[in-house]
Amino acid sequence: MKKNIKIGIIQQANCDSPEDNRRRIADKVRTLAENGAELIVNQELHDTLYFCQTESTDLCDYAVAIPSAVTDFYASLARETSTVIVVSLYERRAPGLYHNTAVVFEKDGSIAGKYRKMHIPDDPAYYEKFYFTPGDLGFEPIDTSVGRLGVLVCWDQWYPEAARLMALRGAELLIYPTAIGWESSDTPEEQARQLDAWVTVQRGHAVANGLPVVAVNRVGHEPDPSKMTNGILFWGNSFVAGPQGEFLFRAPSDCEATEIIDIDLSRSENVRRWWPFLRDRRIDEYGGLTSRYLD
Repeated sequence: MKKNIKIGIIQQANCDSPEDNRRRIADKVRTLAENGAELIVNQELHDTLYFCQTESTDLCDYAVAIPSAVTDFYASLARETSTVIVVSLYERRAPGLYHNTAVVFEKDGSIAGKYRKMHIPDDPAYYEKFYFTPGDLGFEPIDTSVGRLGVLVCWDQWYPEAARLMALRGAELLIYPTAIGWESSDTPEEQARQLDAWVTVQRGHAVANGLPVVAVNRVGHEPDPSKMTNGILFWGNSFVAGPQGEFLFRAPSDCEATEIIDIDLSRSENVRRWWPFLRDRRIDEYGGLTSRYLD
């Protein structure tokens, strides 16, 4: 039997006002819901600018508790629009202990579940280890009224192990809220290679696991407050791929975008019958995967 769901995505350019960013997200959620969206996915850390370009303890003030007034805002929005909403928050778990956390709100406004980002980068302009403690909730899908969601976050999207574990635990689709872009010193050729790699690796997760993939990135230029670099130009290109890696939607690189994409989750069953990768895995020979490196 078909299991169609309508997925709404929000690719947004952010400003330095969390209140304004949330207001614009809410307007877009309402519009998507009015047009039939059942599941709405936002980009990574959508309430603020991408503050990880610099290291400053003052920016830890962006962190919010779960629950809090901010989660109440999104809970009310989910209840008002009767949609499942995936949000990405800077979670204040305890004083000095913070996570990069995706929270999934059910249609009635309750929290269906959360996922704490597991892989934390530490690169020029992406100083996330300064702000985020690695996740400790594992790779566990979140059950909702629209399906079993394999929610991961940004840097997790480069790791086939994360996608595979979500698939092995019964995820029906993989979701990646994202914040990734170009640094100004990269040549056009290098920029093209980076974008192509980002798209390709995630389409590979769709193919290898026979699951749809939803990747939602931010867009627009955000300056570096330290002025050590020229900031990040987030490359947009949010996309949805089917279980054979085929594009179902791809957003532009230079502007905001909202879209509703119709996905038949039951199609994964046929794809996995044609390409039975899970059947043919040599699980008896994969012990080395738990080693850092095999000398």
